[in-house]
Amino acid sequence: MWQTSGGWGRIDRDAAVDAMLRYADAGLGTFDMADHYGPAEDLYGIFINRVRRERPAEMLNEVKGLTKWVPPPVKMTSSFVRDSINVSRKRMDVACLDMLQFHWWDYSNSGYLDALKHLADLKEEGKIKTLALTNFDTERVHIIVENGIPVVSNQVQHSIVDMRPQQRMAELCQLTGVQLITYGTVMGGLLSEKFLDANISIPFAGPPLNTPSLQKYKRMVDAWGGWNLFQVLLQTLKKVATKHGVSISTVAVRYILDQPSVVGSMIGVRLGLSDHIQDTNAIFSLVLDDEDMNSIAEVSKKGKDLLKVIGDCGDEYRRA
Repeated sequence: MWQTSGGWGRIDRDAAVDAMLRYADAGLGTFDMADHYGPAEDLYGIFINRVRRERPAEMLNEVKGLTKWVPPPVKMTSSFVRDSINVSRKRMDVACLDMLQFHWWDYSNSGYLDALKHLADLKEEGKIKTLALTNFDTERVHIIVENGIPVVSNQVQHSIVDMRPQQRMAELCQLTGVQLITYGTVMGGLLSEKFLDANISIPFAGPPLNTPSLQKYKRMVDAWGGWNLFQVLLQTLKKVATKHGVSISTVAVRYILDQPSVVGSMIGVRLGLSDHIQDTNAIFSLVLDDEDMNSIAEVSKKGKDLLKVIGDCGDEYRRA
C-alpha cells in the first residue's frame, strides 16, 4: 500500500476500500502498509470494519494487516514505543497488530535494540502478534537475533535485477530461521509486457516513468546493467511466460518466491485505479522448471553485483 502515500494518482477512499474487498474476496487478503504511507492504516481500519459487517465471520481469520513503524531518532523509551504502536492500532481499528515491521534509519544510534525490546514486550502483552524487520542489513539482523529478540522476517527489496538478499542475508536466514518478505519484485511494473521493446530514451516514445516506484526501480536498472540488458531480461521472461501461459510479472514473482529463505512477496496495489488479481493468483499455480530458472539466472548474472555497487539490503536508504 505504498501507493497510497501519494504520487500514483488520486486515491478515492471508497473506491480504495471496495478494491481491498475485491482482493480479499479473491483470496488476496494480506495488506502491507506503514505509519507513514498516507492514509493506508486508516483505509485498513475502514476495510476491516466492512469485513466485520459484510463478510462471513471466517474471513476475519483470513485477512491480515502488516504495518511498519518508522520512528524518528529519539530516545526509545517504553512509553514512546507503546504510544506509537497504539496510534497504529487505533488507525487500523484492531486490538492486536498482525505484524509490526520495524525500520531504523541510523545504525550509529543503537536505540533500535531498545525499541525492539519494548516491541517484544508489547508482543508478550498481546498488542502485536508477530514482530518483524524491514530493510535491515545482515550485520544488524545478526545482532538483533543474538539479543534474543523474536523477529520472524525481514522485508527487503528483492527482484531478478536485485539479487542482493541471496548473497549474505539468505545464509543468515537459514542459520537463524528469519525469513524474507520481498518488495520491488515486479520493480514498480517495469517487469511487465508494458516495457518489453519499449524505447524510453526518447520523450513520449514509450510508456512514461510517471510513478515514484517506476522512477526508483529504473535507477536500479541503471545501476545493474542499463536498459539494453534489461530488455534481454524481459525477452527471456517473455519466452518463459508464453511457455506457461502467464504474464512476465507472474514469472518474475514466482522466480523470487523460489529463492532460498523467501516466504512471501508483496505486489503494489493502485487501489481503485487498477488491479492485477488474475496475474497475482496465477503465481500460486505456476511451477518454473530447471530450464526456466537457469535461463533467467543466466541473464540476471550478466548485470553488475549490486552488493558491491549499493551495499547490503537496505543500504540504498542509508547512503550519504
